[in-house]
Amino acid sequence: MSVDHLLAVHLSLAVGGYDVGAGRTVPTVAAVLALAGAVVGGLALARPTGRLGPISRRAAAAVGLVLGLVGAVVGGLHAASSAGGLGTGNGLAGAVAAVVLGLVGTVLAGLALARSHRPVRPG
Repeated sequence: MSVDHLLAVHLSLAVGGYDVGAGRTVPTVAAVLALAGAVVGGLALARPTGRLGPISRRAAAAVGLVLGLVGAVVGGLHAASSAGGLGTGNGLAGAVAAVVLGLVGTVLAGLALARSHRPVRPG
C-alpha cells in the first residue's frame, strides 16, 4: 500500500450503496445553508418583539439574508455548471432546492430587516 493511497481523501460516503460525491455534496450544503437562512429569516419576521433569543431581530435578519444569498448563489452556480438532468447524480435537484430556499430566505430576511428599522421621530 503506497503513501499516496493512504493519504488520499475519498469524497464519497458509501451508505447502503448510495454515494454522496462532490457533485452532490456542494448543492446539499448550499441547500442546508439556504434552509437555515429561510428559517432564521422567518423567525425574525414572525417575532413581534425586538429580540430573537440571544440576538436582536435585526442581527437575525442580517444572518438570514446572508445565508439565503450564499445558498442561492452557490446553488445557482452549481446548477449552471452541472451536466445532465435530474437523476443523473450530479446534484441538480439539490442545486435547484438551494436556489428556491435561498430566494425564500432572502425575501423573508429582507422583509424582517425592513421592518426592523426604527422610525425617526421628528424633533
